[in-house]
Amino acid sequence: MPPESVAMIVGVFLLAGWVKGVVGLGLPTVAMGALGLTMPPVHAAALLVVPSLVTNVWQFMAGPSAWRIVRRLESMLIFVCAGTAIGIRFLTADTSRVPAIALGAVLALYGFLGLFLPRLSVPLRSEWSLSPIVGAITGILTGATGVFVVPAVPYISALGLTKEELIQALGLSFTVSTVALGIALGSSGGFSPGLLLTSFGAVVPALLGMFAGQATRNRIEPVAFRKWFFIAMILVGGYMVVKGLAAL
Repeated sequence: MPPESVAMIVGVFLLAGWVKGVVGLGLPTVAMGALGLTMPPVHAAALLVVPSLVTNVWQFMAGPSAWRIVRRLESMLIFVCAGTAIGIRFLTADTSRVPAIALGAVLALYGFLGLFLPRLSVPLRSEWSLSPIVGAITGILTGATGVFVVPAVPYISALGLTKEELIQALGLSFTVSTVALGIALGSSGGFSPGLLLTSFGAVVPALLGMFAGQATRNRIEPVAFRKWFFIAMILVGGYMVVKGLAAL
């Protein structure tokens, strides 16, 4: 791999890890958005798998309510796995521009939801019916784009969890989505030895970035940071959509 490509990947995962350290999420969206500008989304998703798995297992295990969170989200997570197996055929499709357009659309949608979606609340009695639907949609989008935040993140945020439980629940959701994505990529030929080795190497800058983000969290205004983060997702996603449609 050329030195400039290595430097770019290191920089992307440092930034993505830093964002995750500050707000507790954002590594897959930042990494897929940045890498998707320079390489096919299927390659970006393959590079994402190991750093995402390591950082999200860490985030989940550090929380106080692991078993209770697992029981509450289990139906959603089962359908995430099933949906990812369905959606992966779009990410690995021969039509090279379609995955990039889909990725851009999901990134832009995530940005719009983060900026404009009002705070929601899901009644406990409704979880049994909503969780499988949210899981299936999240899984299909995970398989199709490599991004596993829509609609899982808004849904989990609406469950009335404490701050610590919310961070832990997001870590669990991202962990399961990452495993499902990795298995789907492996079974469909999306991994190559070179991409897998690079993905392992990307763990180091991702962790360094996450530690740096945690250290600077208290010196950053979180509301303003999240606002600019979502705006960046809209701009990057919109650019990818326009670029892909123009190429078609």
